[in-house]
Amino acid sequence: MALRRTPLVDAALDRAVTIPSASIHGHVDAIRRKNPEATPQEVVELLEREYLLVVQGTGGAVGAAAAAPAVGTGVAMALTIGDVATFFGASAAFSLAVASVHGIDVQDGERRRALLLATILGESGAKAITDAGALTGLRGINVGRALLTRMPTGTIRRVNARLTRQLFRKQLAKQGGLAFGRLMPFGIGAVIGVTGARALGRTVVDGARKAFGPAPATFVDRLVVVETGAEPRLLPEGADRPPRVPAD
Repeated sequence: MALRRTPLVDAALDRAVTIPSASIHGHVDAIRRKNPEATPQEVVELLEREYLLVVQGTGGAVGAAAAAPAVGTGVAMALTIGDVATFFGASAAFSLAVASVHGIDVQDGERRRALLLATILGESGAKAITDAGALTGLRGINVGRALLTRMPTGTIRRVNARLTRQLFRKQLAKQGGLAFGRLMPFGIGAVIGVTGARALGRTVVDGARKAFGPAPATFVDRLVVVETGAEPRLLPEGADRPPRVPAD
């Protein structure tokens, strides 16, 4: 039972990428303060473990609630759609936090959405971006860095259209199956929720690893990605930004 593309699911994607950059960077900085000896790679690994615990816990809780005898089918399906929204939100926060460790601050919604979709889709998402990058002279650098810091705005939009189609054709079909599983007798639904959410979370972790590659050897100053209507500019954090030029 696959989830179809609906305004609710599209809206969940849009909301997921609106988290303020200050919140993302603040969380990464808090992890660094708690682990002052941690390398960038170790911080990324801490983010991975934290993310998997979040999506696994959410999947189990929603699975148990949806399978409770007193919950009707309509309410249960609403709960599972809410779980998809939570999954999108946690995945966006995680992928943007990894970008922060790599010294990238991206605030544009289209670029953020492309990063979220690419990490959720894993191998097929990376291939879509690599194919687009080959057409715009970006082959040879990490998928995530190319997507966030080099790819022209028009290309980002085309990539988003392709990734969104892939998401609803493939990945949300898996989510739909998990949603159906949560409607099974109480207890079994909770197990499916936990194991299924963790499996989806692992796909996102693997997608982020593929997108960004190894973390830098040392922490670097963040660069802010500034939209120009074509290839973005990179400015030091806190620098004055030029007026944005609308895309054609």
